[in-house]
Amino acid sequence: MSFQAPVKDMLFNIEHLARINEDVATLPAFEGKDLETAQMVLEACAQFNQDVIAPLNKKGDDEPPTLAAGGVVTATPGFKDAYDQFTEGGWQSVQHPEEFGGQQMPKTIAAACAEICQTANMGFALCPMLTDGFIEALLIAGSDELKQTYLPNLVSGKWAGTMNLTEPQAGSDLALLRARAEKQADGTYKIWGNKIFITWGEQDLSENIIHLVLARVDGAPEGIKGISLFVVPKFMVQDGGGLKAGDRNDVYCVGLEHKLGIHGSATASLNFGDNGGAVGYLVGEENFGLNYMFVMMNSARYSVGVQGIAMGERAYQQAVGYAKERVQSRPVDGSVKGSATIIHHPDIRRMLMTIRAVTEGCRAMASVAAATFDMAHNHPDEAVRKAKQSMYDFFVPLVKGYSTEMSLETTSLGIQVHGGMGFVEETGAAQYYRDARILPIYEGTTCIQANDLLGRKTARDGGEFAKSVAAQIEATEKELEASGSADAKSVARNLAMARKAYLESVEFLAAKFKPEPNAAYGGAVPFLMLTGNLVCGWLLGKALLVAEKQAAAGNDPEFMKAKVATARFYAEHILPRTISQRNAIVDGGDSIMQLPMDSY
Repeated sequence: MSFQAPVKDMLFNIEHLARINEDVATLPAFEGKDLETAQMVLEACAQFNQDVIAPLNKKGDDEPPTLAAGGVVTATPGFKDAYDQFTEGGWQSVQHPEEFGGQQMPKTIAAACAEICQTANMGFALCPMLTDGFIEALLIAGSDELKQTYLPNLVSGKWAGTMNLTEPQAGSDLALLRARAEKQADGTYKIWGNKIFITWGEQDLSENIIHLVLARVDGAPEGIKGISLFVVPKFMVQDGGGLKAGDRNDVYCVGLEHKLGIHGSATASLNFGDNGGAVGYLVGEENFGLNYMFVMMNSARYSVGVQGIAMGERAYQQAVGYAKERVQSRPVDGSVKGSATIIHHPDIRRMLMTIRAVTEGCRAMASVAAATFDMAHNHPDEAVRKAKQSMYDFFVPLVKGYSTEMSLETTSLGIQVHGGMGFVEETGAAQYYRDARILPIYEGTTCIQANDLLGRKTARDGGEFAKSVAAQIEATEKELEASGSADAKSVARNLAMARKAYLESVEFLAAKFKPEPNAAYGGAVPFLMLTGNLVCGWLLGKALLVAEKQAAAGNDPEFMKAKVATARFYAEHILPRTISQRNAIVDGGDSIMQLPMDSY
């Protein structure tokens, strides 16, 4: 099934929900980078990914990267040429500063480009995704010397970046990290240790690979307070950014993981220091490494949420194509006398609408979050920057946690639409389900995102910020009621119901957070799912208001009516889940820990 990028839906969000012309394009950093620019960039991005990247998606699944003697990794055939075209086209540089050779597009545009690439071929897109996060971390925490040495080639894509946190004994609990660093007389450090699950940790796509590595300097405090961050290049770099001929650093790939999905990406185990110590360069100050790495991790968490949206989109397109071709059974309403294509059947339509509505809701949330990021980092008014940063911080665990959890539902439904044919690899539907399964796990599991939402974003201030979000939603409900249409009234009614469930959950969790932490944290994931559900429903409600006005004015009425129908479906079929989520949070806390450990 060929892939068509959902450019029209992206531009709708960028124009009407992210408000690029009214907000982002007015910022000095993005002057002139408006809706017209977004359309031009997204259409070019779509064409490139449809023609070059998407055709390699199944090939990457069937022919994963290979590991040879000496730690040499060869990517899937065709990936190297595609990567060269990707970098030559400037796609790595879209969102990065002009100072280092970037195009300095707002995240509002760049995030949509990233979704297109992820939907085309997630295994391939993981490589530039991690480079983007590396660049963000170095921009914030790196010295001028590190920036000048590494950023131009990272921004161009000539070099690629990775993130090295996980070790065999230390997954999410980085206090257990054992990789160590020793300061040298010349100011560099020697690094020893091994890291696992390093996405594109070794490859033949880019000229060099630059690793961001967490390690503990000899004598540093125990726990997370003693962790430092280092830049460790695969090939040593001269002053001015050139490579030292044949000067290989002491970091080597010793294994590739055999995975359930994302076969097209090389997930490497790396050893540092088997031959005397890998040369590393300190980022910022010693013992503050985790603070710096969180910049890259937050960037990656948002990007993984976009991957969840991408998998939903790909599953939707695959399922719709099949449903329009597969002939099976007579329609129950008698609209066709003989057997008809399965898209005539109500349950097929229910499944397709679920995939569509969830995917569009999550895309709207990611688009608004991207614009919020742009405002938080670039608005001239400090008070506005602070307010937008708080909102973006609230969005990140939702984009990551809710979008990825829902990708499991959307890709599973994509298989279900195919029936038995979905369970065989030849149709391609199964790949999206397998690829999506990692998304709620890496870059912080759903539980980690939920604990962040609960502890840092909700309970810390007694739920005050969370309640302010509910107030914004209530204002949209009033607009929907005032519009007068049956569609708008239905969305308003269901939004109000979901908002009430949310507020009751916020009150409960804020009250239980300190005196009964097990009851609070036991409800963290249901709370994340409730909140993500509500926020997506809210933004689809805002989209409905726009779409009704646009349709009445004769602006692309078919597309606008589809937006209205999708918003109403979400309100009537997805938003009601918030009631059961509220009940699990408020009424189910005691039963989580009730069964004794010995009874398991």
